[in-house]
Amino acid sequence: MRTTERRATTRELTQTLGLIVIKPSRGWISLKLRDMWEYRELLYFLIWRDVKVRYKQTVLGAAWAILQPFLTMVVFSIFFGRLAGVPSDGIPYPVFAFTALLPWQLFAYALTESGNSLVANQQLITKVYFPRLVIPISAVLAGLVDFGIAFVVLLGMMFYYGIVPTAAALTLPLFLLLAIATALAVGLWLSALNVQYRDVRYTIPFLTQFWLFATPIAYSSSLVPERWRVLYGLNPMAGVVEGFRWALLGKSGGVGRLVIVSALVVSVLLFGGLVYFRRMEKTFADVV
Repeated sequence: MRTTERRATTRELTQTLGLIVIKPSRGWISLKLRDMWEYRELLYFLIWRDVKVRYKQTVLGAAWAILQPFLTMVVFSIFFGRLAGVPSDGIPYPVFAFTALLPWQLFAYALTESGNSLVANQQLITKVYFPRLVIPISAVLAGLVDFGIAFVVLLGMMFYYGIVPTAAALTLPLFLLLAIATALAVGLWLSALNVQYRDVRYTIPFLTQFWLFATPIAYSSSLVPERWRVLYGLNPMAGVVEGFRWALLGKSGGVGRLVIVSALVVSVLLFGGLVYFRRMEKTFADVV
């Protein structure tokens, strides 16, 4: 009876004072995604902070969002398009490459920032409680600002070359969502591992560089033999890049199967990353 009365008294006191009791999660599958909505304002301010910090005290400012993919496109156009003669499926090579570089730059930035996000925010993690999932998500979403700026340049290039988008362009948000989900899925694994093993941060640049050439950016996935096309879709960014080209440039040819395989891989990676991240979350403040 005393135990029951004590619990009732504690519950009434908590409701009266408006206290929030924080308990550690139990089991492997305890995602608590509802907390993300309750802390949506914190997510917004972290995104805004990341955007401001990136361009603070810079000479060119937001122009870097255009220069990075544009200069990479120029290099690819010279060496792959002109010198190596890599086919671009009948599409002007500069547009062909720049269309692929936009989702790739978003993915590469989001992957790097989210993978290092927990360690970079260790002072915040050790001082106050909030869903730690907010940190890698804010790092991923901050890259959308650069994507939006560079996308305007892509539209200008398409107008210059006389390329008119078809109704397939309405599916572009789906491929953008797939790119964000891919970056978040891998970023959750890397950020949680980076807290435990600090040498993970040194593998991120190598992983990004290797992934760049494993993705059909400077070349078309049509160069991959048909029997290996589905297996090639195990690289989620292959489906994203080819999906962007199909939506904006009207390029077709086996894109559907590639995208389906990529989406399935991302779903598995994202769910596993969420579960692993939540499982390790209780140790972040002690280890970081």
